[in-house]
Amino acid sequence: MPDVTRETLSSVLEEIALLLELKGENPFKIRAYRQGAEIVESFDGDIVARAREDDLKGIKGIGEALQQKLHELATTGTLEFHQKLRAEYPDTIFDLFDVEGLGPKKVAALHRKLGVDSTASLKQACEDGKVAELSGFGKKTEQKILEALARRERFADRFLLHTASNAAETILDQLRAHPKVLRCQYAGSLRRSKETVGDLDFIVATDAPGELTRWFSEMEIADETIVRGDTKCSIRLDNGLQCDLRAVSNDEYPFALQYFTGSKEHNVAIRSRALKQGLSLNEYGFSGDGEVPDVHDEADLYKALGLDCPPPELRENRGEIEAADDGELPRLVELENLRGTFHNHTTASDGRATLGEMADAALDLGLRYLGIADHSKASFQANGLDESRLRKQIEDIRAWNRERGDELWIFAGSEVDILKDGSLDFDDDLLAELDYSVASVHASFTLDEKTMTRRIIRALENEHVTMLGHLTGRLLLRRDEYAVNHEKIIDCAAETRTIIELNCNPRRLDMDWRWWRKARDKGVLCAINPDAHRPEQFQFLKFGIGIARKGWLRKEDILNTRDLESVKDYFGQPKAERRL
Repeated sequence: MPDVTRETLSSVLEEIALLLELKGENPFKIRAYRQGAEIVESFDGDIVARAREDDLKGIKGIGEALQQKLHELATTGTLEFHQKLRAEYPDTIFDLFDVEGLGPKKVAALHRKLGVDSTASLKQACEDGKVAELSGFGKKTEQKILEALARRERFADRFLLHTASNAAETILDQLRAHPKVLRCQYAGSLRRSKETVGDLDFIVATDAPGELTRWFSEMEIADETIVRGDTKCSIRLDNGLQCDLRAVSNDEYPFALQYFTGSKEHNVAIRSRALKQGLSLNEYGFSGDGEVPDVHDEADLYKALGLDCPPPELRENRGEIEAADDGELPRLVELENLRGTFHNHTTASDGRATLGEMADAALDLGLRYLGIADHSKASFQANGLDESRLRKQIEDIRAWNRERGDELWIFAGSEVDILKDGSLDFDDDLLAELDYSVASVHASFTLDEKTMTRRIIRALENEHVTMLGHLTGRLLLRRDEYAVNHEKIIDCAAETRTIIELNCNPRRLDMDWRWWRKARDKGVLCAINPDAHRPEQFQFLKFGIGIARKGWLRKEDILNTRDLESVKDYFGQPKAERRL
């Protein structure tokens, strides 16, 4: 039986809707497929099993034609109608849907009227002034498209953390299983938990370097071999990510791992410290006129220089060397410290799983509590909840807690929109009925820094705003952050006892790691939130831990490391009385 999931069914129906829109088909037909995708995503039951059994009759919104197509897709893994539609367009046309500011209707207009079928042809059409001449576009839209394309080009060789991490773990597992590998680890910016990654570095200790580089070049995951030598091999994956293998001796391994992990600035400072002690340090080892210390691992290397070993995430030369010298490196938060999380969505707004499905997934992960914060009504594009729907959701959550709260406690929240003037999308009376709220900006991104900062501060001053969501609104590799004064927001959060979220969706990772140490030192509490829209996105929490560690955060700096009763007590206190 083919490996078909709920997401497979919904994504194929959604893609059919896009393709039909490109063809200029009947809008009612397009809407039927799009609605079908939404129904599949939100169906409370095993929709795949029912599709395989051809048992979809009676599901409102799934007509006979859709039933047949879903049955074919669930049983065979493909859908002939979808494949024929797809064959009419080049694969590059789907890149257009990832360009900021382009929705299906605009892509369809560009394709039909200008023959645009790739980002390259779109850029040419904009530079020729043809896009500005189209009805519904204009010069301003044309310029915004060019700016969005320029951002794509600027980030063309960068990859999001989860993409790089998934590839790295796959390769690392295979390396560890190889009989000629003594020790191995990935290094570089991924090991330092940078928010985006340019390439992957693998350091391998082996007595058979040539055999390892040859094997690496022949891995199934390799789409292209860039270069292969006796000790180094570079491959490229089918998504364009370059992976470099460096095969070294077991004695050289800790030096190579340290060298290829640290930032340039960190390594320069470390080598300078070694020189002051009469030692020369490079990726192969120590040398010098005096006694050369024995080094078996990275901790030995740093110890030889009179330092505690800084965690990889801190190796940016931003104070970690001084802290290591003084014995004041913090004990950073660990993934196993997390007890729950707060900013998550369900099918009530734009999530892809029901309340029950999200709760069951949290239980499977061993979490003790879960916060549900669906969008508020101003986020109409995300099917935001109005007052009556939110109150119904609060009732459903209370019912869960009565029945199963001893297994998993669900906190009733809302991701409430911060409106343009800084007021909130719900009034105080409704917000007071919630356990907590996450206040976020979802519109009017182009305000100047002073106005945007004032807007957010006004929201933070509300006694019912528990935490600030994704501070800058950035979408990594796609949308720049809006202008905002981080220092003033951090100061306000400290004064008003407002938590700042570390949104660990790999597209956001917001607030940026560079600001967390300052926030910590000001007494601002963090909440690590995956902004999960489906159960598998709870896995984003591990990236949140990496960013928190990079920001020097400890267990005690993060709300969701606390046990359930402590969190209940925290939410139960008046905001002005809450403390770390």
